[in-house]
Amino acid sequence: MSTASRPIAHVQLASKSEERRVIFASSLGTVFEWYDFYLYAILAPFFAALFFPKGNETAALLSAFAAYAAGFLVRPFGALVFGRIGDLVGRKYTFLVTIVIMGFSTFAVGLLPTFQTIGWGAPVLLVSLRLLQGLALGGEYGGAATYVAEHAPQHQRGYDTAWIQTTATLGFFLSLAVIYMCRFTGWIAPADFAQWGWRIPFLVSLILLIFSIYIRLKLNESPVFQRMKAEGKGSKAPLRDSFLRYPNNKYVLLALLGATAGQGVVWYTGQFYALFFLIITLKLDGATTYTLIAISLLIGTPFFIVFGALSDKIGRLKIILAGCLIAAVTYFPLFKALTHYVNPALESFQSANPISVAAKDCQFHIFVGPWSKFSDCDKTKDFLTKAGLSFTSTDLPASTSDNVITKIGNTELNGWNEKKYTDALASLSYPKSADKSKVNYPMTLLILVIMMIYVTMVYGPIAAFLVELFPTRIRYTSMSLPYHIGNGWFGGMLPLLATAMVAASGDIYYGLWYPIVVAIMTVVVGVLFLRDNKDRDLEAE
Repeated sequence: MSTASRPIAHVQLASKSEERRVIFASSLGTVFEWYDFYLYAILAPFFAALFFPKGNETAALLSAFAAYAAGFLVRPFGALVFGRIGDLVGRKYTFLVTIVIMGFSTFAVGLLPTFQTIGWGAPVLLVSLRLLQGLALGGEYGGAATYVAEHAPQHQRGYDTAWIQTTATLGFFLSLAVIYMCRFTGWIAPADFAQWGWRIPFLVSLILLIFSIYIRLKLNESPVFQRMKAEGKGSKAPLRDSFLRYPNNKYVLLALLGATAGQGVVWYTGQFYALFFLIITLKLDGATTYTLIAISLLIGTPFFIVFGALSDKIGRLKIILAGCLIAAVTYFPLFKALTHYVNPALESFQSANPISVAAKDCQFHIFVGPWSKFSDCDKTKDFLTKAGLSFTSTDLPASTSDNVITKIGNTELNGWNEKKYTDALASLSYPKSADKSKVNYPMTLLILVIMMIYVTMVYGPIAAFLVELFPTRIRYTSMSLPYHIGNGWFGGMLPLLATAMVAASGDIYYGLWYPIVVAIMTVVVGVLFLRDNKDRDLEAE
């Protein structure tokens, strides 16, 4: 009997109760994985000095962000490995494996020895665990999104998969909440938190891992996948069929450039870069920053569902591209408004005291290693960058014997001496930290919520859009790669690249050019080459 005439195994579509259980279980496990992944990003400023040598704090932070970025760079490889397994073996068992790997590697970060204890072995181990996390997350998202979409009714795939989209933000919120409890409730002294208390959120993840595995073990395989296997229509070579056969390979590339790249940078700018900007650049204290970000997350998160449901009616692509375009146009005024409303004294100081640095022997360190040497120029620019101050770089006069000459307003500093720089800033009334009594909280929160709305516009409909772009037999593999390159490479590199662009240029807003350019690219490619497939039958080729 031919495959076409072979009796097909009876596979029922998910009932309403099973549909809700699938959404809950998939979302819960994915919340946990995002919690694991974001712990590192939030805590990087704390343990950067513990895992890298001392001497240049900006370089150490960049090194920590580089290790963080390593986890993102490897995500597409996880998408290839686990996407292939998911298309061959099944969705359910694949993302059971990914959650175990993710949980183990996160728990292990909490046990790592520091640079002082084992030297360069510490950052090597840290990067190794980040690579494991990235591999696991590369296989997690595609499985969860595909699994939920293949259970969902055709007319509400955007709504159902939008619940998966909330998990990244909920995981971010959960990580903020756990860190807040450890750091700001008086349970752990600030000095102790910096030394060892930061480990606790990583260690707590073991409890979440056990619970998430228990929930996922109770799930059944996707009915669409079961039916495909019963009919003998599965792919025997998902990687080849996804990336080496036309037109599927074309859609993989277009999905990346015309959807996920812009979505990734908007997501990371609106949440992570905003958080780092408040703490590192605007000198707002951690407790206040976490509270403001957490409130904006709570206000914004329901809009994932709103835009997911809206995409069932008007289409996914136009909402995603509109979010990218509006974000690109408004990022500069929004971040400048943050400075105005969060730390007006810093804004006034910078306006009254323009800064220029004339120096030689300037080097740029994006990653610290045994080879790193810090010149007077490096130390000067590091000092100003840490202070959240913009500066211009000029040529050093040929007649001077100094390596660096810095002008802060009418004050001129020759050579590098940290105390002299600190005293000079103090004499000019430089605000070392944001005055909480001067923060305009309603306006600050409004700006953060606006950027969060951009996040929900680009991220809420993206899972349904990607699922509908590819056939069942290679869906897990095909959708995972563009998603994780877009989010892992374009988005995940944002903290590192934007921070490096600020440090290299001397302009605290210069890093915003990175997400703006990528978002505009996505709008152009998406408008010209992509179309919506919201009414597509997922079982159709």
